[in-house]
Amino acid sequence: MRWSNLLREPAEAGPPQLPLGLPADVVRRVDTPGFAGMTFYEIQAKSIINRVPGASHVPFDWTINPYRGCSHACVYCFARNTHTYLDLDPGADFDRQVVVKVNAPELLRRELAAPSWRGAAIAMGTNVDCYQRAEGRYQLMRGVIGALRDFANPFSILTKGTLILRDLDLLRQAATVTTVGLAVSVGSVDEQLWRTVEPGTPSPRRRLEVVRRLTDAGFRVGVLMAPILPGLTDDPAQLEETVAAIAAAGAASLTPLPLHLRPGAREWYGQWLAREHPQLVQHYRDLYGKGSYAPQAYQREVTARVRQAARRHGIGRDDDPPAATAEHRRVDQPAPPPLVQQPTLW
Repeated sequence: MRWSNLLREPAEAGPPQLPLGLPADVVRRVDTPGFAGMTFYEIQAKSIINRVPGASHVPFDWTINPYRGCSHACVYCFARNTHTYLDLDPGADFDRQVVVKVNAPELLRRELAAPSWRGAAIAMGTNVDCYQRAEGRYQLMRGVIGALRDFANPFSILTKGTLILRDLDLLRQAATVTTVGLAVSVGSVDEQLWRTVEPGTPSPRRRLEVVRRLTDAGFRVGVLMAPILPGLTDDPAQLEETVAAIAAAGAASLTPLPLHLRPGAREWYGQWLAREHPQLVQHYRDLYGKGSYAPQAYQREVTARVRQAARRHGIGRDDDPPAATAEHRRVDQPAPPPLVQQPTLW
């Protein structure tokens, strides 16, 4: 992808400068095929290693997010509401207006070298995908992985992207000096549904090819089977087909996660559902009318089916978490309470 001829202008000359004092040094409005209508705000971040609030619900304490917003455009993405912190909307703005922390690699080296840093494990891909399409241009992850390798700092990556294969050389080098956890997210292998629910991502089959390539390179690769969508991908035959494909790709572990709908994602997904599958709206009202998570009885039923299928297909323990994800939790634990009162569902 050629970016040299893209419109580059001072932040005040193009789209409005981001609010809340975010220093948007350069704004790029992109009209090339595959990126039409997208805006990238290139900023100099002040910090890059983030402590996770409420980390008792997740298996990690620290994250790195080189991007905010995500061109994957997954209609269910739980991170959508974070765009409202910038006075951007959690719908189309989240998909099309992406903040790029262009100084992430250099900043990370400074933070890893700080006397206060104790070398804790760092999770990536926990908020938005660090291997979304823009990474092909910015190549921030090569610098990030290189820094983590040089400081022998353990890390994990969860992605839906195929660009991770570009960095296989660095991942192998890092694995010789520290712990490297890798996982790929594949909720379903339904190609027709994928085109509407995850329109900016590589296809599920291409993601499974990533699992195979990483496995053949010597990594134990986990698959986050998420989200499992009620009425769309939770039929026993569909679950079986997806698990079989994951097993064939060589996954070492599998973690199922039924859909949850937090504010921001809830409204955007609801609009998509009413437009694409109106017959399911009442079903979702019944499941999610009281909160972000489906009833535990439903969660237990779906995850039990996945676990049984995983055993049949020879996948290792599915309760071993793959690369840490902000939304991973053991399915036999109660769902955390909603952070805010839920709006009426559609």
